[in-house]
Amino acid sequence: MARMTEPNGSTLHKPGPDEPRARQGTALPVAPEPRGKTTIADGVVEKITGIAAREVPGINTLGGGFTRTMGAMRERVPGGHASAGRGVEVEVGEKQTAIDLQVVVEYGMSIIDVTADVRENVIAAVERMTGLEVVELNIAVNDVHLPDEDTPDTSEGRVQ
Repeated sequence: MARMTEPNGSTLHKPGPDEPRARQGTALPVAPEPRGKTTIADGVVEKITGIAAREVPGINTLGGGFTRTMGAMRERVPGGHASAGRGVEVEVGEKQTAIDLQVVVEYGMSIIDVTADVRENVIAAVERMTGLEVVELNIAVNDVHLPDEDTPDTSEGRVQ
C-alpha cells in the first residue's frame, strides 16, 4: 500500500486494485444507511409509566375518580382486566415524550416524597426502555386513600 504526502502534510491513501476508487474532492463522513424506522405507540409509554408509578411505595392506584370507576367496572366484566395505562396520558414524538399522570396516594405518606419518587422511577423506566427523552412529567394527586376505604362494611344493619 503506497502512501503519498500532499504539500499541506495530509496523507492520501492510494487505492489498490481491489479497492473502489474514491471520488475526487473532500471526503465527508457519511452517515450510515438507514435500516428502517422505529415508532413507539402512545400505549407503550402509558403502560411503562403506569407500571413504574405503581412500583413506588405510597401509590395506591392511578387515575381520577371517573377513571377509577370505569376501570373497576371493566375489571368486573368477564375477560376484563385492569389497564396498566389507566390514569396516564402521553404525547409521543420521534425523540421525546410528555406525560400526565393522575395518582391516589396512601394516607400518611408525604405527597412531596412520593411524587418525587414516582417522577424519578417513571422517567428512568421510560427513558431506559424506549430511548425517548421525557421532557415533562406532570403528576396530579387526585385523592388520598384512607386505610378503612378497602374494608367492606361488615356491621349489621339496624333493621334485619
